[in-house]
Amino acid sequence: MGSSVRELAGATPATRDRYVDLLRVASLGAVVLGHWLMAAVTPDGVGNLLAVVPELQPLTWLLQVMPVFFFVGGFSHALSYRSLLRKRPAGSEDSVYSAFLRARLQRLLRPTTVFVLVWGAAALLVQLLGGGGGLTGVTLRMVTQPLWFIGIYLAMVAFTPSLLKLHERYGWGAFAGLAGAALAVDVLRFAAEVPYVEFLNFAFVWLAVHQLGFLRADGRIRRPALLAGAGLVTAIALVAFGPYPLSMVGMPGEKVSNMAPPTLALLCHGLWLVGAVELLRAPAARLLERPRVWRTVVAANGVAMTAFLWHLTAMFGVYGALLALGVGLPEPASAAWWAQVPLRLALAAALTAGLVAAFRAFERPVSAAPGSPEALGSPGATGAGPLAALGATLCLLGVLGLSMVGFGGLLDGRTALLIAVPVSAPAAVAMTLGGWLLVERAGRGTGVRAGLQRP
Repeated sequence: MGSSVRELAGATPATRDRYVDLLRVASLGAVVLGHWLMAAVTPDGVGNLLAVVPELQPLTWLLQVMPVFFFVGGFSHALSYRSLLRKRPAGSEDSVYSAFLRARLQRLLRPTTVFVLVWGAAALLVQLLGGGGGLTGVTLRMVTQPLWFIGIYLAMVAFTPSLLKLHERYGWGAFAGLAGAALAVDVLRFAAEVPYVEFLNFAFVWLAVHQLGFLRADGRIRRPALLAGAGLVTAIALVAFGPYPLSMVGMPGEKVSNMAPPTLALLCHGLWLVGAVELLRAPAARLLERPRVWRTVVAANGVAMTAFLWHLTAMFGVYGALLALGVGLPEPASAAWWAQVPLRLALAAALTAGLVAAFRAFERPVSAAPGSPEALGSPGATGAGPLAALGATLCLLGVLGLSMVGFGGLLDGRTALLIAVPVSAPAAVAMTLGGWLLVERAGRGTGVRAGLQRP
């Protein structure tokens, strides 16, 4: 792996935006570290450190960095889709769209599919043997929760062509439209108490952040300090005088969450973060010119999604091993608990590294075989675009459903509500796999290859 990383790093074109790659890795790394730190695990269950120590909640204004990842996604998607259009100027838009979906989703869904299949088989075996209680049951329920992020990202990929057209026509106006829609949703939610309307902000808030990535791709974020300041001041005002909680991550038992579903306060938090990381762009770019630093970023990018998928597995594995060895789990936030943090983090990192070594091959992009339609550039099949869109929709629903229902209660028919429809784990897995097969089928033979800034 070391030689391939050196080759990739050495072959990096001068035009590549290395800072985007750093932001991608750093944002996922911050999420992983945050999950490990916030988990307040006891023999009786799993809580949240921020609920035990509310004084730590302001830290979420620095550590809730998912908006940065979705911002980077918008930048990368704009470059990738435009590159495909240039490579196939005479091709149909359906072919370009299906090739774009397949290329962007391949490195996302291949490791996700393996994760789902491995955990699904393990969960079924555990429950057939009569297990599934205690920490094992908690693990089966919670290990899939980070998949919500995959689902939102899938939606961003699927909507990229349409939203990119809006961006090219209206620029900041397209972002303002999505932000205004998010504001309208919160007004209807909190002032008019319209039921279920808040779920629309899963689209409006995150797609608005994604739209900022388009603006960055065109060099239109010219005053990052103004963006950061306006976002921060507005977020503070909304939390201080509005119905929004202080924490920018979900808290157990809270009536209102800034995350699920997202709120206008979280969108303003995203504005402040995007402005802040843009202010750091120049010094970070100088740092990334150092070969050793850039090789580290390249290596981390190659396994980032695999590490994200398996990091909760590693965390629960560490807690399970401690309990099995008779090592006591101190009361969360106690002195003994804090003293044990370095050990737990080191063990979780080591176990995650082992899982990455086992599954990282599934994150590598698949090259077209010599003589294949992809390599020869044959025209795409009629209707490839709608077929790819259907596949992406099924993947989106399946992944989101699985993030909600988990793998607990497989044999009991446990379900969770997904857009008012009960979804079981087997149904969610079937939608995910079926959708991915449709995307693969639609994307083959389009004659369009995608590279550039990887997801």
